[in-house]
Order: sequence, then C-alpha cells, then structure tokens
Amino acid sequence: MAYVLENRSVTVAVIIPCYKVEGFIREVLASLPAMVDFIIPVDDCSPDATGRLLDEAAQGDARIRVIHHSQNQGVGGSMRSGFREALRLSADVAVKLDGDGQMDVRYLEKMVAMLASSPAYDFVKGNRFHDRGRIGDMPVIRRIGNMGMSFLIKMASGYWNISDPANGYFAIRTSTLAQLPLERLSPRFFFESSLIIELYYTGAKIKDLAMPAIYGQEKSNLSVCKTLLTFPWKLQKAFLRRILLRYFICDFNISSVYILTGLPLFLFGAVFGLCKWIHYAGLHTPTPTGTIMISVLSIVLGFQMLLASIQYDITAGNPFEKEE
Repeated sequence: MAYVLENRSVTVAVIIPCYKVEGFIREVLASLPAMVDFIIPVDDCSPDATGRLLDEAAQGDARIRVIHHSQNQGVGGSMRSGFREALRLSADVAVKLDGDGQMDVRYLEKMVAMLASSPAYDFVKGNRFHDRGRIGDMPVIRRIGNMGMSFLIKMASGYWNISDPANGYFAIRTSTLAQLPLERLSPRFFFESSLIIELYYTGAKIKDLAMPAIYGQEKSNLSVCKTLLTFPWKLQKAFLRRILLRYFICDFNISSVYILTGLPLFLFGAVFGLCKWIHYAGLHTPTPTGTIMISVLSIVLGFQMLLASIQYDITAGNPFEKEE
C-alpha cells in the first residue's frame, strides 16, 4: 500500500546494493517499514551467500524484487539497475539503502516526506556532520577523507550549500531520476559524487537531513589509496566541465570575465616571478624591485578576480534550477 502524505499517495521503492553482506542483509530487509512498496535488492555477483539469502527473503515478502548481476558492476552499477527497476515499477520516490546495516531506517519516512511535502525537494541526503557530538563516532580516516572530499565535490558539483555530499543514504524523486543520464553515473565508489554532479544539470533542489552513521562489524570495500588517486582527478574534470558549460557555453556573465582576466594574470605573475627569481639567483644579483612588483601585482589582482568569481558561483545559485 502506498505511503499517504497530506492526502496524497506516494509509492516508495528502496534500492539496496548488495555485495558480501550475508551477515547483515536479513536484518536490513526485516527492518524496512510497511510504507515501502517495493524493495529492490541488487546482488552484485556477491561471492558469498548474499544472493541465496535474497531469494529466500523474496519468497516471504511480495515487495522484494531481487536483481542478480552475472558480473560485478560496483555500487554505481547496482544502483543504475535499481533505478531502472524503480522507474519501470512507476515508483514516486527511490531510496538508496546499503545492505550492511550502516543506515538507520528510522529516517526513511522523513526523507520521503521531505520530497513529497510542500515546499518539496528533489533530492534528500543524509548529513553525518550536523551533530558535532556524534562526529567522533566516525572512524578518523573516514572523517578526514570525507571532509576533504566534501569540499572538492562542492566545487565540482556547484552545490555549495550542502554538507557531507559523499553520503550514500539518500532519496530522490523518480521524476528527477528520469532526467538523469544514468550512463554518466560512475559504476564504482565515485557513484554518489557523480550523482550529485549530474543532478546540478537537472536543476534539482537538494536538502540535507541530519543523521548519525552506524559503524559496527562491517568491512568497507573502498580502497583509501585508490580513492586518493582517482577521485581528485575525476572531480577536477567535473569542475572544469561545469565551469565551461555554465560560464562559457550556456551563459556569459561577470564571473566569466573574472575567470578570463584573473586566471591569465595569476598564471603570468606566478610563472614570470619564478623565472625571474631563478634568473637573478643564478646571477647572484638581487631581483629588481620593478620586476618583483610586476609579479606580485599580477598574482594579487588575478587572485582577487578568481576569488570574486568563486563568490559569484556560491551566491548566484544554480542557473539550471527550474522555476516553481
């Protein structure tokens, strides 16, 4: 039966990417409330008993629609399969819930309500950094990595007003989901970041929901070294793509002028100053004051213009956002 909110029925589908979660998945499935119409667990070619446990659970719960992958596709690949199934089932809201028990299902109804009520949002995601008293519960490595990556994701996506953008607990309107190019979503652990990045171009309104993370005996499949090597490069490409589209292809405004003027000035000042410093250091001669001033003024003016461009980007909002 569909979830009823403000005299409107809302069909909810919960997508659960599953890989090596045999010790948690039965408890996760049993914890889902009656408001969920469809449960879509995706067995991502898990080598343990996860697939068998899902099939057994489906026999006792008509809401469960198990998807089996013949090859491992990663969390993003699993979510793409789940998204397509949620769209096929004509669900109104799709929720991502991990199969390892880290996400508290008590927040599920509130997330759905935030999407379905007025004023409505298109995408609601968890925020583990809202409660400073509970931040200490997060492992130190995850805490440091999330803080650094969060800033980079904000730059790449243009959603400066959200926190913890890498949080994997979220709910999305399927009307917004239908606008996304699913093939552009990363199949692996960059999935959540790529989803936020692509949502920018749909004009989606995103809202944080404060919630704690649950850390127990589960083991993460995420490689810290691989993340540090691959994520910054992917985020840099996404950032350059967004700047190019927003300020030079889809529009041209004062921020575009700041970028075109400030970036060459800054680079000129830095390169000119470095070259002259090396030149005069080799001659064992003090660098002339005029030469120093040319470099310093170029760097300062260029940096100020780039800061003005960043300020504009933060305060101007999303130009792709749909009008009410």
